[in-house]
Amino acid sequence: MKVFVVQLNVVIGDLEGNTERIIAALDEARGANADIALFSELTICGYPPADLVLHDAFIDAMERQLERIIPATKGLMAFVGLVRRNEHHGEKGLLNSAAVMCDGKLLGFQDKWLLPTYDVFNERRYFEPGLQTRVWPYKDKKIGCIICEDIWQHAGFVAQTHYQRDPVLELVSLKPDLLVNLSASPYQFQKPDVRVKVCSRAAKTLNCPVILCCQVGANDQLLFDGYSVVVNKEGALRQLGKGFEEDRMVVDFEKEACPCDLDYDPISDLYKALIMGVKDYFAKQGFTKACFGLSGGVDSALVACIAVEALGPSNVMGVMMPSEFTSKESIDDSKALAKNLGIELKTIPINTPYETFLDLLKPQFEGKPFDVTEENIQARVRGLILMALSNKLGAIVLSTGNKSETALGYCTLYGDMCGGLGVLGDVAKTMVYNLCRFINRNQEIIPHNIIDRPPSAELRPNQKDLDSLPDYGIIDRVLEGYVEDYLTPEQIVKKYDISADVVKDLIRRIHLAEYKRVQGPPILRVSKKSFGVGRHYPIVQNWK
Repeated sequence: MKVFVVQLNVVIGDLEGNTERIIAALDEARGANADIALFSELTICGYPPADLVLHDAFIDAMERQLERIIPATKGLMAFVGLVRRNEHHGEKGLLNSAAVMCDGKLLGFQDKWLLPTYDVFNERRYFEPGLQTRVWPYKDKKIGCIICEDIWQHAGFVAQTHYQRDPVLELVSLKPDLLVNLSASPYQFQKPDVRVKVCSRAAKTLNCPVILCCQVGANDQLLFDGYSVVVNKEGALRQLGKGFEEDRMVVDFEKEACPCDLDYDPISDLYKALIMGVKDYFAKQGFTKACFGLSGGVDSALVACIAVEALGPSNVMGVMMPSEFTSKESIDDSKALAKNLGIELKTIPINTPYETFLDLLKPQFEGKPFDVTEENIQARVRGLILMALSNKLGAIVLSTGNKSETALGYCTLYGDMCGGLGVLGDVAKTMVYNLCRFINRNQEIIPHNIIDRPPSAELRPNQKDLDSLPDYGIIDRVLEGYVEDYLTPEQIVKKYDISADVVKDLIRRIHLAEYKRVQGPPILRVSKKSFGVGRHYPIVQNWK
């Protein structure tokens, strides 16, 4: 039996366009002499469709697209993900389902049982859990079908909740010859190996091969890395889809499979994820050009490299906005980077508008010393310039702030936080340096001086980040422990051997900066817990 695994980059809400691509893939499956075509979760509408599913017209349109797909399955069995109405049971009016079709006919639906409502997921907002499972007979084989989360609890990889049912265990008595899983499965750093373990556990329990078909591409803040998985009945990896790009895999169970090792570079994958995130954010909205502040620092240098890979150098513009506090090194390094990348670099000094604002506010500031207020005015002048260029030239502003700075509020609201997309908002500062070194692995793209110099906002004379912050290595450990792993301050102190006073102060600053983060741009999510999506804290609260 041959299975044609279709790893698509679908567009949320483009029901007609997604359907055209599904039908084209079914033609490809026939051309490959496949028996089964397998697609990802919610293929027709894209994942996650969010509140679009609350519109009756959206569900009606999806039903019409399914009617187009059914006859296109002639000569095949196909599993296609969609949202459908729930007319029979429970609280919610919708189901997250797989349409099961064979030879031009609709056999029925398999509904998703386990609906995650944690982190970035909110499926119980919309869907009712499925009640029944079955195997689907085809060519003397019995095919089991489950959807994404349905396979995860069985392997022990669902920590945030405990479901009362296990779809994998309930298939045991039905003795499937093959289990297919329609998945979305958002990317996070170092995740492909976990998916293989999840599939392996199910295969060993059911004593049959498992195929997990993943979505690929970026939808808003969520990134989907592909890497569809095929394991044999012993749980050994047999095939792996490509990462961060569309793929078609032909899985032929009549042939001996060559050994397949899971060999991936997590830093390389992180870089690809960020590139894909920018590329799809622009392409799926019809945008082509980006601009951003190029400061001579490591963050803006990394964003420049990502933007060039995603959009091409001709569509990327760096804007150098020096002040009296900007060093010659920063100016020279920015010029060198722009030259290396082949991008346009505009230089717009901010001295005049900055002084104008100081003169305007002088009566109100009388007798008060220079402080963070004057620093923020500089950042906001730069933000105003970038947004003006965006309006006039049609270039989306990329925000360059990293996760460490965003966590502590070491950024200026309506200044360096402005923009249409936060490229590094979920990338810790230490990881920013790792990515820059990765980019320079074969040749110097980012001038070494940018990487080696102590980081500075350059908003006052001789300013260094370490004047206001602990070492970024310390910040990032506390950030990981508190925000991502929910450790107590005492546990963080013990795990990382950091001063209790430092840990408590950093946690205090994380909570104080909540009001800034909720007003920032959308952030590409790459970690276990992003400030952009999946984390919900009140701004006004008094729990420490």
